[in-house]
Amino acid sequence: MDILSIIIIGIGLAMDCFAVSISKGICSNKFNWANALRMAFLFGFFQALMPLIGYFAGFSFAKYMEAFDHWIAFGLLVIIGGKMFIEGLKPIDPQCELTPAPFRWKTLITLAIATSIDALATGIIFISFPERIYTAVAIIGLISFLFSLIGTYLGVHFGKKLRFNVEIIGGIILIGIGTKILIEHIFFS
Repeated sequence: MDILSIIIIGIGLAMDCFAVSISKGICSNKFNWANALRMAFLFGFFQALMPLIGYFAGFSFAKYMEAFDHWIAFGLLVIIGGKMFIEGLKPIDPQCELTPAPFRWKTLITLAIATSIDALATGIIFISFPERIYTAVAIIGLISFLFSLIGTYLGVHFGKKLRFNVEIIGGIILIGIGTKILIEHIFFS
């Protein structure tokens, strides 16, 4: 797997973080660096940690999966991407969360775990590319961190004016990567 594919997977996975960060930014009156960095750090950390956990959990089964690992990668990315796409079609709630402190640690950790569950399954994809797992983890975490930071800023400054759903884009990206993996394995290996 090349670096560009890992970056694209990272972008697809970061779309949930981006969407949540925009919504948190919309609920804020002004941009607060401490809150934005806290959320970006947690989102990036969990987005990086989950594929690593998925990789090591699936690694023990790797020798049994070699013959059909490309189908597993394709299936997982299509399911995750399809789920994101369908969630993106749901109407956006125009009201902010009615929590007294939307940037408190407990809230942000819960959101970070919730947005990174999809990344857990992507760790299995890297079983076929063990030399890329740490690079992938770093790239996925960094992209999620940056997208969260940018999303918070955009939410604060433009969120109430713009209405777009990035989960649809993320879903399409993940489905595309899954299809690319399958095609490469079937026709070029």
